[in-house]
Amino acid sequence: MTRRERWFGATGRKVPEVVLDGEIDLDGALMLRSVDDVEALKEAHAGGVPVVVRADSVETIRLALARPEVSCVIVEDEGLLELDLADITYG
Repeated sequence: MTRRERWFGATGRKVPEVVLDGEIDLDGALMLRSVDDVEALKEAHAGGVPVVVRADSVETIRLALARPEVSCVIVEDEGLLELDLADITYG
């Protein structure tokens, strides 16, 4: 399965949309545990700062990837890398 990628803020690089913790360099990113703080998301995005969300559930991943400001989601459970995100999102 090919992992989809997203832009990592204004850094000019792309990263996997869901990645294992420690697999990529997250220097300079805004690290969040949810997407509840919409103002922080918008401010980071406007400033070109990558937004990374830590997730431990399918629902948290789905909510995070629904936000265009989010560059990637960090997971610790390797099983979460195998999700069919299109199916989860669109049914």
